[in-house]
Amino acid sequence: MIGRVIEVASDGRHLAVLRGFMTVSAEGTEIGRVPLDDIGVLLCHAHGITYSNNLIVELCNRGAAVVICAPNHMPVAWIWPLVGNHVQTQRMRHQLAAEDSLCRRLWQVIVRAKIAQQASVLERIGQPHGAFDMLARKVRSGDPENIEAQAARRYWPLLMGADFRRDRDAGAANAMLNYGYTVLRAGVARAVVATGLHPSIGLHHANRGNPMCLIDDLMEPFRPVVDREVWRLVGAGVPDVNKEAKAALARIMVIDLPTNLGLSPVMTCAERLAQSLVRAYEGEGDTLDL
Repeated sequence: MIGRVIEVASDGRHLAVLRGFMTVSAEGTEIGRVPLDDIGVLLCHAHGITYSNNLIVELCNRGAAVVICAPNHMPVAWIWPLVGNHVQTQRMRHQLAAEDSLCRRLWQVIVRAKIAQQASVLERIGQPHGAFDMLARKVRSGDPENIEAQAARRYWPLLMGADFRRDRDAGAANAMLNYGYTVLRAGVARAVVATGLHPSIGLHHANRGNPMCLIDDLMEPFRPVVDREVWRLVGAGVPDVNKEAKAALARIMVIDLPTNLGLSPVMTCAERLAQSLVRAYEGEGDTLDL
């Protein structure tokens, strides 16, 4: 099941569990409920939210991700299941034993896919995109020339305008990108944990303070899906992360992408990508399902 992204953005809400539902209450009165089995990601953005322990246990038992966000819509804490797969220990051992050469080749595949997706977005909105095909072909194992950053410097002005600068602490379009990436990151985290891999052991990202290195690696090819949705929202006059933007960006994981098996939601694509990474770690090739 793909699962819905549920956001709690109003202050003072209490979240609990009752007969298979997550209940949402305000000042002691229930104001809504969602079936637990429908929840893929729970995003919490507001002040004064309280939770019952039973709710957290039930969400973890179902493999749902719980994400606590700061005012800039960036995640500051995550809760995910301790055991995500019945062969988790075996898969983590393969992950830890992966040779650097394999990790570099897989990162090359990911960067090429991300740049190809950026080109696709630009083509779709009528912007020049030919240089991106050339940049993707130039990416070598491990991306030692940092072609990914070179592509980004070309990409953002073409997509969002010559004056745009990507800034995580800024508002408007930047804040919408933060929100969309948070949704995407949570969905990819759920896919990674479900396969039994450890989210902090990355292919390329290796910041010792980042518990999500592998998620940050695997979400890269999907970022342009968020970018295009933010571009659409900006074009429609949406000024910031308001109710309309949140509703649109919360649907990121169910947007259909073309695959070899036909149209598939982003969540399903992320699951296939994580599963193909497991096969690569276990010595069944160095390709990824993208």
